[in-house]
Amino acid sequence: MSLTEKRIQEDDFGSMKRPNNNKRRDKSFRLIGLLLAGLVLFGTMQQEVHAEEPGPAETAAGKAVEQMASGLQKIFSQILKEADAAKEAEEKARSYDFTLGFAGDICLADNYIPMQHLQAIGSEDISDGIDPRFIEIMKGMDKMWINNEFVYSRRGEPLPTKMWTFCGDPDNVSYLKDLGVDIVGLANNHSFDFGEVSFLDTLETLEKAEIPYVGAGRNLEQAGAPVYLETNGFRIAYVAASRAEYTVYTPEATDTEPGILWCYDYTRFLESIQTAAENADYVIALPHWGVEHSTVLEEEQIYGAHALIDAGADAVIGAHPHILQGIEYYEGKPILYSLGNFWFDDYDIDTLVAELHIKGRRTDADAPLKDAEIELRLYPGTQSGAYTALADTEEWKNRILQYLEGISVNVNIDEDGVVHADSE
Repeated sequence: MSLTEKRIQEDDFGSMKRPNNNKRRDKSFRLIGLLLAGLVLFGTMQQEVHAEEPGPAETAAGKAVEQMASGLQKIFSQILKEADAAKEAEEKARSYDFTLGFAGDICLADNYIPMQHLQAIGSEDISDGIDPRFIEIMKGMDKMWINNEFVYSRRGEPLPTKMWTFCGDPDNVSYLKDLGVDIVGLANNHSFDFGEVSFLDTLETLEKAEIPYVGAGRNLEQAGAPVYLETNGFRIAYVAASRAEYTVYTPEATDTEPGILWCYDYTRFLESIQTAAENADYVIALPHWGVEHSTVLEEEQIYGAHALIDAGADAVIGAHPHILQGIEYYEGKPILYSLGNFWFDDYDIDTLVAELHIKGRRTDADAPLKDAEIELRLYPGTQSGAYTALADTEEWKNRILQYLEGISVNVNIDEDGVVHADSE
């Protein structure tokens, strides 16, 4: 068995059958039928008792019949209530409503600006760097993903000749918990900043914290394997890869060596998406790509996003350019080409948290996630001076949303941040 198959098997949540109330409902209906027959019988008995002028015996019998009828009516009423409750429970089990959240680059490196900002003000509280209202939104997601753009280690040395290298103490992983993060991306150009030893420390740190990571591993099978998370009885797959470096410092994993999954050539990335689509209800592709500080999309981004969706991805969420890039709908599915920085440096840039709100009703207990109502909503804000703030005025929100709509491909964004595919 391959490692990919093993991970799929280990993550298998089975058929995830919901409670079946058919037997209970059928039994209730049978009881109701018997009780109805009983009520008819006792009604007939009452008529017979009162057919003639009643004597003492008949009067006593009539009262007994009335008492029995009253008791049966109470039982009948209780059974109806239980049947209604069972029906309501079954309907609730068939309905689903959950959210998947995404934010861009975060840097918890002790040798760089965001953490140095906390150190300078003597704080260990992440809310002194990220708006508590943003944190509340992130914690409210059923599953929250963020791009982990640094390493966790107390070992290793910065890669020689690489301009920017970021390393944080493994204890800093607790900040991910503070933010409500459920899964992180490691397929980026900073996962090997302090060499192989720090890369392996990063994997171990996240594993000990029980935070899944995607796009990296101790070998190629692990780096390329989809990561599956369960919510509302559905299986969500995450697949990540990087094509972010012109001078490549971050190695691709091999059969025997650690590293990340590359997508300079999309072949392996597409294969992983296909595997995910065969084993999950909803598939999210997470490419690390594009030109830094540019809103102009590379042809490879457009080609790649479309190819990922054609291969089975239900959404494409990109990162790397450090600023927001546009949004496109392709085959009815959303592509966010870059989420930009979330809490990464002290540049004055716009940012956001993206939410996929998925809801619907199962046609049967084992129905796959299809024909769902899927809404993409954006929560805009600004990173400035090593602080990321949620936009809290109409003017502020509209400025960011209108700008983003202007650089997008075929969408319009309403004042609530809901993204709509342009019908024209």
